[in-house]
Amino acid sequence: MLINADFSRPVVVVPHQYAWVASPQPGVERVMLDRIGAEQARATSIVRYAPESIFPRHAHPDGEEILVLSGTFSDENADFPEGWYLRNPPDSSHRPSSRPGALIFVKLRQMAAGETQPVRIDTRDPARWQRQGERAVCPLFSSAHEQVCLQQVPPHAVLFPQAPAGAELLVLEGELVFDGQDCGRGAWLRLPADACSGLAAGPRGATFYLKTGHLPTDAPQLD
Repeated sequence: MLINADFSRPVVVVPHQYAWVASPQPGVERVMLDRIGAEQARATSIVRYAPESIFPRHAHPDGEEILVLSGTFSDENADFPEGWYLRNPPDSSHRPSSRPGALIFVKLRQMAAGETQPVRIDTRDPARWQRQGERAVCPLFSSAHEQVCLQQVPPHAVLFPQAPAGAELLVLEGELVFDGQDCGRGAWLRLPADACSGLAAGPRGATFYLKTGHLPTDAPQLD
């Protein structure tokens, strides 16, 4: 299965385009934002847990990254309400669940092999945020492979005064404007380097998840 697998093209998915697909586990659905592979895939998804949903224990050979968008996501060790950022390194395993229900942003099989430490960050903690000029930044992870953060920017701010080598964003509050299109809460954008310069905040400003440094220069193919 190939979904948005050409990384040289800009991709924008807004909430009214979400196509919910059942997972193998009852009560757990997902929106496939990009995907390369079948059930065991390199994938980026929005995942929705119905109340009292439980996913059987399973492993993540190439890691898993999660941002809790609403509700409470849990595993056997802790509960993670809205705003928590998690990284489960390659070869980790867990038994996820949600008692009240949850909406999460998930990236699978996209970590570097040398990543070994789990990450748990409450992005609602004001101490996690730093002022950088007009914007506020909550660093989440940084390595030679990728840089991940949350950012808050004021109305009409240009996101990238110097374009990165591609970027992936998920709008959490407010809106971004890309190529004349309003991208409000829940919009997901994946942009190659030559498309990043046209991205700005809308009239209400924006809060968003941002990942850079991780996009391949060509599209991976199915085996």
